[in-house]
Amino acid sequence: MDRRALKIRITGIVQGVGFRPFIYRLAVSRSLKGYVLNLGGSEVEVWVEGSPEQLKSFLIGLYEEKPPPARIEELEVEPVSPKWYRGFSIRKSERRRSKRSMIPPDFGICPHCVAEIHDPVSRYYRYPWNSCAWCGPRFSMMYDIPYDRENTAMRAFPLCIDCRRDYSNPENIRRFHAQGISCKQCGPRTIVYDMEGNIIPVDDPAKWAAERIEEGHILAIKGVGGYHLAALASDDSVVAELRRRKRRPTKPFALMARDCSIVEKIAIPPSDACAVLRSAERPIILLPRREDSPVSELVAPGLDTIGVMLPYTGLQVMLLEELRDGFLIMTSGNETGYPMCTSIECVFTHLRGIADYVVTHEREIVHRVDDSVLRYTDGELVFLRRARGYAPAWIRVRAWLPEGIAVGAELQVAGAVSFEDKIVPTQFIGDLDEPGQLEDLEKELRWLIRVYGLRPRFVALDMHPGYHNRGLAARMSEEYGAELVEVQHHHAHAASAMAEHGVEPGEEHVAITIDGTGYGSDGTIWGGEVLVASYSNFTRVASLYPFRLPGGERAVEWPVRALIGLMKASGLGEEEVVGILAKRGLLERDKLPYGETEARIAYRQAGLDSQPLTTSMGRTLDAFSALLRIGWHRGYEGEPAMRLEAAARKGRDLGFTPPLITAYGRVVVDVRKLLSWVLEAIDKYSVSDVAFTIQKALGRALGEAAARAAKGLDGPIFVSGGAAVNTYIVQGVREALREHGLEAVLQHRLPPGDGGVAVGQVMVAAAKLGLLEKPRTV
Repeated sequence: MDRRALKIRITGIVQGVGFRPFIYRLAVSRSLKGYVLNLGGSEVEVWVEGSPEQLKSFLIGLYEEKPPPARIEELEVEPVSPKWYRGFSIRKSERRRSKRSMIPPDFGICPHCVAEIHDPVSRYYRYPWNSCAWCGPRFSMMYDIPYDRENTAMRAFPLCIDCRRDYSNPENIRRFHAQGISCKQCGPRTIVYDMEGNIIPVDDPAKWAAERIEEGHILAIKGVGGYHLAALASDDSVVAELRRRKRRPTKPFALMARDCSIVEKIAIPPSDACAVLRSAERPIILLPRREDSPVSELVAPGLDTIGVMLPYTGLQVMLLEELRDGFLIMTSGNETGYPMCTSIECVFTHLRGIADYVVTHEREIVHRVDDSVLRYTDGELVFLRRARGYAPAWIRVRAWLPEGIAVGAELQVAGAVSFEDKIVPTQFIGDLDEPGQLEDLEKELRWLIRVYGLRPRFVALDMHPGYHNRGLAARMSEEYGAELVEVQHHHAHAASAMAEHGVEPGEEHVAITIDGTGYGSDGTIWGGEVLVASYSNFTRVASLYPFRLPGGERAVEWPVRALIGLMKASGLGEEEVVGILAKRGLLERDKLPYGETEARIAYRQAGLDSQPLTTSMGRTLDAFSALLRIGWHRGYEGEPAMRLEAAARKGRDLGFTPPLITAYGRVVVDVRKLLSWVLEAIDKYSVSDVAFTIQKALGRALGEAAARAAKGLDGPIFVSGGAAVNTYIVQGVREALREHGLEAVLQHRLPPGDGGVAVGQVMVAAAKLGLLEKPRTV
C-alpha cells in the first residue's frame, strides 16, 4: 500500500465538544493509524497514516461529520513521513501550544440528554445535571486549558463505574471521552436550603421548587453561570413583591418558557426566533408581547416587548414541565448594585430578604456568565449582551494584531485581548460603578492572558477621565511593560463595527455612532455623531445639535431636566418653558422632584458654561420621551428611550425631518426644529404617531449627513452605539441612504453598545502605535 501521513492542527471550537472521540471514530472507520490529542492552546493535533484515498476521505469527513457544536476555524495540514503506527489512539492532552484555538462556550442541554431525563429506564432519569459531549457547561467551569476534566470543576466528581465504561467506549458517540459527564451516582448533588442555611430534605427538587413557586414564593436557583431568581410571572402581586424585595422598580425581568408553543402564547416571535431560542446558545430574545398575554404587565412595565429564553439545564427543563403556566420569571440572582451570585455564601449574604428558598448544586462556578440577550432591530438580530453560549469565542478580523488588552468602557462592559488576527472579548461583565464588577473584569482579562500565553504590548482604555477601569489599565500597563493608549469612545464604536465587517487597515469609512454618553476629544459629551474613520484616525463630520444638561447626571436620571436644556438651546424663555412643562403635567413631583422651583433652577443652569454640553442621542431621546409623558425617570440604562420606542410601535410616520445646518465647524442636525415641530404636533396627532416620527426623523437626518460625508468613499455606512438597536432610527437612516444608493449595516457578532467597545479599542490602539498590519496567512 502507498502509505502516507498527515499531521493536522485544527483550531476553532474543537475542545469540549466531543471532537477527539469524533476524530477517533472517523480515523478507525477509514482504517487509518495515528493519534489525536488536545494541546495547550485549545487546539487539536491529529496524526493520520493511510492510503491517499483514505486520507482524502478523512479530510472530507472532518467537515461533513463533525459533532453538532464543533466549529473548525483553521485546518493546517502538513505532509509528514509515516511512523507506521499500528493503531489509532486518543493520547493524553499536552500543555504545549502549537496554535491558539477557541475556548468552548457553555452549551444548552441537547435533545438527547433531555430524552434520557424523561426515560424511566435510563440511569439519567430525572437527573438535573445530565450532559454529554454535545452539551452542558464548558467555559463557566474551566480553570485552565486544555479542556480536560482535571482542568474543570468536574474534577471534584470522579466518574463512577458506569460513567467510566461510557467514557471508555468508542461506540458511545455522546460520552466517549466526554469530559463533563456524570450521573446520579457520581455527579453534583442538588441541595435545597431555607434562607437560614438549613438543608430541606427533598426527593424531587424540580417538583418541590415548582410547588413553592406556584404558592407565590421566590426561589434562588443555581444554573450554569450563576444564580437566578425564579417566581411566577403571571401574578401581579408576586411580581410586585419581587420588585419590592430587589429594589428594582421598573427594569424588565427575563422570562423562561417551557418550549416554543409557550413562547407563542405569550409573545409574537418572528419566523426564525424559535430556531435561535432552541439553539445550543439558548439566548434571551426580546420579542413583541401578545396583547392577550398572560404575563403580568409588571414584568416589563412601559414596554411592548418581553425577554424570553428556553431552558438550558435539566433542572430548568423539569421545573418548567411542572409549572401550570409553562413560563416563569428567571432573572439574575443578584442584589441591586451587585453582580449575579455564583456561590451559596453570596446567596445567604446578598439574597437574604429577597429569596425564600435556595435550590443549588455542588459544581463550582469558576466564571460568572450572565444570560446573553438579543433583540430584533429592523428585522435583524443584534446583541444587547454577549455572554453565555457565545463568550469567549473570538472575533476574527481582517488585520494582523499585536498581543494586547482593552478594558472597555464604563457601563455594560466587556474587556478583550488580542493576538494574530483574533480578538477575544470577555463575557458581559456589567457596570463598573457597581461593587465587584471591576474585580470580575480584571479576573477575566488575566485568565485570558494566562491561558493564551500572551505578552501584551498595549493596554487600551477610554478617554473618559472618570471611568473606574482607568486604574486597572494603568496597573496592567505597568505590570506588563505595555503602552497605555487612550481611545475616543465613538471612534471605538466605529472601529468595532468596521472590524466585525472585515475592514482592513488603511481603509476609511463613514460611521454613525449614536448612544448616551461618550467623552469627546473636545471635552464635551458626544453621542449623536457621524464620523469618517479609519482605525488610526477619525474626523467628526456631523452631529446632533448640542445642548447643555442642567445638573449633569441629575439630568440623566430626570429627563425633564434634559428637556429643559434642549428648550433653552432652542431659544425658549424661562416663562415659556415653565408654561409648557405645567401644561404637560411635567412639574409634578414624580416627574421633577422639586417641581417648578427645580425647573427654574435647571433653566438657569442650562445657560451656564459650567454645565455639560452634549450631542447625545440618548439624552435627546430622553428629552422627547419626557415631553410626550412617556418616560420621565431613568430607573435603568436607556429606560426613557426604550419607552419612546415602545410607544411608537403602532404609530405612523408624519414625514417631518429636521434640517441640516452648518455650525460648530461641522454639519449639525437641527434638533431645535424638531422640538418646534413636536410642540405644534403634540396636540394634533396621537402620541404614537409623534413618537414614531421623532425617531424616524432623527435617523433620516443622520442618514442624510452620512450620505454627504460618504462621497468618494467605498463601502457601506456602519451604524453602531447603544442607540443603534432602535428600529425606527435605523429605518430612518436606511431610508435616507437608499436615496443615495447607499447601505447601512448593523453589528451581529458583537453588541453595538458598550459591550463591543473593547474590540474597537484594540483596533484603534494597535493602529495608533503603528502595530496594526494588513492580514497575513496564519
